[in-house]
Amino acid sequence: MLRRSRKPDTLQGTLDLLVLKTLSRAPQHGYGLATHIERVTGDVLRVEEGSLYPALHRMEQLGWISASWSLTANNRRARLYRITRAGEKRLAEEEAKWTRLTEAVGKLLRFA
Repeated sequence: MLRRSRKPDTLQGTLDLLVLKTLSRAPQHGYGLATHIERVTGDVLRVEEGSLYPALHRMEQLGWISASWSLTANNRRARLYRITRAGEKRLAEEEAKWTRLTEAVGKLLRFA
């Protein structure tokens, strides 16, 4: 999950969490999601189109996000994604899992 990797599944386990968290702040289009994640993480995490758009489609099918067409600031059509109530519930679950995981890894690093 550090610097850009040649493996396409680097963020696979956390991509839902990253996308849902970003959308909980404000609706975004796909490019905006990817650039926000890169900017906030200081370019440590990068989300490639080949991972992002299939994940967005899957999350839309699951009802975690909704999408609608809109115009960007550059007057281009783009899909705007929003988190749904089901997505907010899923985000809370994913954040709890992430907290448990990072606490467990932290303990191991301190006491191993």
